[in-house]
Amino acid sequence: MPAKKRQNDPATGKKNKKEKRGELAVINSDLRDEAVQKSMRDAWQRKESYANGNILLDCEPFPHCQITRFLQSESFVESLQAELLQLNFNSKSNDLYKFQQSDDLGERKEDHISQIRSVIFGEFRVWLSEVLQVDLEATVDISCAKYEHTDVLLCHDDELEGRRVAFILYLVPPWEVKDGGTLDLFSTDEHCQPVSVVKSLLPCWNSLVFFEVSPVSFHQVAEVLSEEKCRLSLSGWFHGPSLPRPSRYIEPPVPRHTHIPRDESLLFEWVNEMYLDPRYQARVQQEFEESSEICLATFLQFAKLMDYGRADMQSVPSCVQECWELLSSESFFILLSNLTGLRLHYLCGDEDESENEDGKSETENRGGEGNTQASASNTDADTSTTEKKDKGPPTCVGELRRWMHGDYTLLHDSVKREYALDLQLHMGCAGWKSEFGGFTSYIAHDEDEELLTVYPEDNSLALVYRDKDTLKFIKHINNSSSSQLSSQNTAAFYDFSFNYYE
Repeated sequence: MPAKKRQNDPATGKKNKKEKRGELAVINSDLRDEAVQKSMRDAWQRKESYANGNILLDCEPFPHCQITRFLQSESFVESLQAELLQLNFNSKSNDLYKFQQSDDLGERKEDHISQIRSVIFGEFRVWLSEVLQVDLEATVDISCAKYEHTDVLLCHDDELEGRRVAFILYLVPPWEVKDGGTLDLFSTDEHCQPVSVVKSLLPCWNSLVFFEVSPVSFHQVAEVLSEEKCRLSLSGWFHGPSLPRPSRYIEPPVPRHTHIPRDESLLFEWVNEMYLDPRYQARVQQEFEESSEICLATFLQFAKLMDYGRADMQSVPSCVQECWELLSSESFFILLSNLTGLRLHYLCGDEDESENEDGKSETENRGGEGNTQASASNTDADTSTTEKKDKGPPTCVGELRRWMHGDYTLLHDSVKREYALDLQLHMGCAGWKSEFGGFTSYIAHDEDEELLTVYPEDNSLALVYRDKDTLKFIKHINNSSSSQLSSQNTAAFYDFSFNYYE
């Protein structure tokens, strides 16, 4: 009697053995071909390109490999995608990225997730170790990332202690260049610093990209522009001996300068007369001293603002030069001193010094034990006063910046941390919304806690007193901003950004 064919059980959805075997996680058979492995190994060592069927190895701008049809079973990949989409995702956002990420998949028990983890930890790791001739560790960092409209991962090199090879397995719908979300690779200069995007890899269903983590492996996930599609991927790192890294390159600082001599009539021509009233200045100073930050609306006079708004920013028109001179002038240093209470001009008294003198005298009169804390405080205050005296005259440094879709700044560990008064004067950003990005975020050093956010506001002067443990960055300006800027017949807005030092 012939064997009875086993059918799926409609009640349980269980599949027959043949279908189950078809859903095993098995890497593309091309990767197991010994001749292919040898050719890839030789090409990788010689830093040469190699192509064979589903495999494309390229060494520009740095060695990377793209494998299409990474897993043989399409049904397995579809089931894996379905399991991943059921995970809990956490929204992540800082200076470098905005996307959603799952927890580490090391402990997941789902059938297809555990299978792909085993394949990557096992067979693929062994294959990769052979091709790269590197002893990769048996553990892997792996998680699932989900990028949707305006999500992005900005330029970085992936270098952390122990990371040797990065990989990404794409589980995306049919993807086009207009959808964004490409994996962009950067060229580098003689200092191993990123210069520009020279190659973009389009995400493709069931394709895997890997590259060696190195001092020049700068890459990014371009902003996702599609409003319907989800860029889903599994990604992580294999660990092994790190490649040699050159000493950190530190950009030379921009020279600072003291105030420039300009007639105070410049102040009266440009600044809203409300902020020149001593009584109003006292109110502003009180508020600033309580919070260390303030935004002064309608800061420039209307007539001067109109001149600025009509300026052709491809050149440096006279009104822009005048505004620059205003912010650098002696009279403006004095105005800032009156508005903030900071000593930005020798004519402005230093209340701290008189308080320190009073405190010292009081401590000397009291004497005896029980005043250790007060003595320590006075010692710190005396040291701070000495530092201020050694600093020389107040200085500033400034720049005029243009902000467009795609612009941002990042946090830098190499930047000297010191006390400063930050000034931002925004122009051409009427109607700006927080979801566009472009705002200034202040955070505590070595922490994710956001201390303060300054949003672009047309003709508003933002003042923030920043201490040594506070860093700042400008959030990436995303594609949502384009309609707002185009409605004002421009592709950008501008700001003057100055830092003042006592």
